[in-house]
Amino acid sequence: MTHFSAGVRITCEGVIFFCARAYAFCTGVTFLIYVVKNGDTLEGISRQTGIPVWKIVYDNQLSDRNVLVPGQALLLLGQGETGEVSGGRAAGGYAYPFIEPEILGQAFPPLRELLVFSYGFTFEGNLIPPPQDDLWMVETAWNNGAEPFMVLTPFSGGAFNNQLVKVLVGHEEIQENLIRQMLAAVQDRGYAGVDIDFEYVLPQDRAGYAGFVGKVRRAMNEHGYRVSVAVAPKVSDSQRGLLVEGIDYAALGENADTVFLMTYEWGYTYGPPMAVAPLDKVRQVVEYAVARIPPEKLVLGIPNYGYDWGLPYERGITRARTVGNVEAVEIAAQYGAVIEYAPIAQSPWYTYRQNGMEHVVWFEDVRSIEAKWGLVKEFRLSGAWYWNLMRPFRANWLLLS
Repeated sequence: MTHFSAGVRITCEGVIFFCARAYAFCTGVTFLIYVVKNGDTLEGISRQTGIPVWKIVYDNQLSDRNVLVPGQALLLLGQGETGEVSGGRAAGGYAYPFIEPEILGQAFPPLRELLVFSYGFTFEGNLIPPPQDDLWMVETAWNNGAEPFMVLTPFSGGAFNNQLVKVLVGHEEIQENLIRQMLAAVQDRGYAGVDIDFEYVLPQDRAGYAGFVGKVRRAMNEHGYRVSVAVAPKVSDSQRGLLVEGIDYAALGENADTVFLMTYEWGYTYGPPMAVAPLDKVRQVVEYAVARIPPEKLVLGIPNYGYDWGLPYERGITRARTVGNVEAVEIAAQYGAVIEYAPIAQSPWYTYRQNGMEHVVWFEDVRSIEAKWGLVKEFRLSGAWYWNLMRPFRANWLLLS
């Protein structure tokens, strides 16, 4: 019997189809998410669906065609078929200049905005370019129909430094110097605009930070460039924590062209095991954001990675290992795990044992990606950006194509 994910659903003119192959007749989109069960083989799935084995292997980046993992979600696309779950909305993503060109190339053509991470600045407001050359990324983006954006961060010693922000927002002349150099770099390198990613902003710098974003936008817009700002996930005005107390959604939404919601890292390196971007938590952030910022200005954040925790989790001791989504399935195959799917978090996970230690892995697959893009469409957001593009996930891009 064919076993299909209940998460496969495409709405067309108010009708939701749950079937062996999901058709959206109004757009010509055809795709299937197939959930592997015990005893499945690629040959058997190919016979059921008519999709060649080689294409299933290629699209899902399967390292061993003879090993499928129970619970694994496969994207099945016939020749010439597309997923297009983005509904025509913009997909973007962050990447460092040392990304492998082949991995970056997999993201095109659905990738429309490439955010190059990152430029820094000194206490005097002098712009610091990334240590690796970024020009090749700018050219690659334009050559593939995408717009490249310079990312500005207050990085110092490999970490966000809120003292850089404090000095910047407190001195007009430093702001003017930095903005002047940013504009020159954007023009010289060929960027389409700037993305401002300041984290751990102090509460007392909240208004000054929003004001700085507005100044950057006015300077950039005057020359035809756009400005976006990245914000930590927030669900209430009274929410406490260093990540959110210096962030004013309404003010930043008014002062920027686009606001990127960093809706991930609930599960993180030093925290207890859980989904990186549980859909119920992500929804709360979106609901808070759309009440303060026009939805057409908002972009959802989607993680392109997962975490592997050793158990039992011990606060202050356990350190999760970052894994790619393709790698996560390979680990499950290696250790004979069964992949589960959390219905509330809308995220895949599994446990396995290595050298006597139990592990739990949370990651993303095509089901969880489809669910997140469902939120984008439900709330009529501008699109979604991925943090980050450094790890391969071909099925994701085919799902959006």
